[in-house]
Parts: sequence; structure tokens; C-alpha cells
Amino acid sequence: MAMVPSHSWVAPAGGKRGTLGTNPLAFSWPRSGRNPFTFDFATSGFARGEIELYLRAGKPLPEGVAVDKDGYPTTDPQAALDGAMLTFGGYKGSALSIMIELLAGPLIDDLTSMESMKFAEGMGGAPYHGELILAFDPDHFSGGQTARNDARAERLFADIVDQGARLPSQRRFDARARNIARGYVEVPAALFEDLKTLQNGG
Repeated sequence: MAMVPSHSWVAPAGGKRGTLGTNPLAFSWPRSGRNPFTFDFATSGFARGEIELYLRAGKPLPEGVAVDKDGYPTTDPQAALDGAMLTFGGYKGSALSIMIELLAGPLIDDLTSMESMKFAEGMGGAPYHGELILAFDPDHFSGGQTARNDARAERLFADIVDQGARLPSQRRFDARARNIARGYVEVPAALFEDLKTLQNGG
């Protein structure tokens, strides 16, 4: 399990300005002979990069993901970038984000998202932060019953998939396997043109 703060781009639930980071949380559970059960998500309703993609595409944001610089709800991507993003799940996402601030900041004597933004003098860019990584020893925690408990985990995964749901990262692993098998990666033409422009210094 891993977690990091970022820059203070996210308002807490009920707030009007950026105090929290996007504060991603990542978790991975190894599986014998299979891809791991893995997820990695921001505690903000939208990742900042997603908002920038909406801005470039000239599309409005969904409702409820950002506020403008005066704290009013907005669907304008530029107003969102100038204002603050919101956490997912209201108070639940906000509490999770605050937990990550504390565990990956003060607990390990590193910067909070507000302190990271101050250190960067408000310029944004790559955040200055620590990272908390927790590694668990399955053999220790299961009292030596790792194989039995791995089988129990597999029954859980099987029941999820059996009812038509998918495991997080399942599509990503499937796409990776397809790309490896055919030996190339497909990207949208517009993205390819953007990459060429960036390569040429545009």
C-alpha cells in the first residue's frame, strides 16, 4: 500500500479553496500465476491531468468535481484549474484525503500539500512530497496459512468476476497483453499529433 500528498489543488468537503492534494492511494495484492489485484486512484473526484484534457478538448467538466476561485461550483476547466478540485464521495473522500496528508506528511516528517505548494512558490509543477509505503508479510499475518488464505482471496475475486463485474486494472492488464502480443501500441491520431508537436518544441 502506498500513498503520497501533492500540491494543494483540492478543497476539503464543504471548503472553498485548495488545502489538500490529489493524494493518490495505491494498493496491490499479489496472485500466484496471475496479474496482481491492483488499484491506484486519486482522492480527488478528477485527476488534475483529466481537467487539463477537458480544457484542451474544449469540453465542460461534469458537475460536482470543482469550484472556481471564489468557491462556486464550476464546469469550466480553466476556472477549475484556477480554483480547486473536489474530493470524490464528499466527506468520505475528504476524510481519506486528510488521512493521506497526515500519514505521508507529518507522520514521516515530510511536507503536506499546502507546504509543497508554498515551497514551490505557487508555481505548481512537480510536487515536493514524501511517500509512505506499507509492505505486509502475508506469512506473518496469516500465521503461516498463506496458501489457504490466497485460495480464499481467489474465491472472492472469482465471485466478483462471475457476476459480471471486473477487477480494478483488469482492462489495463488485458490491454497490455494485447499490445505485447501484436508488438505495438495504438494511440488516437490527435494524441499522436500532440506528441509530435511537443517533440518539435511546440
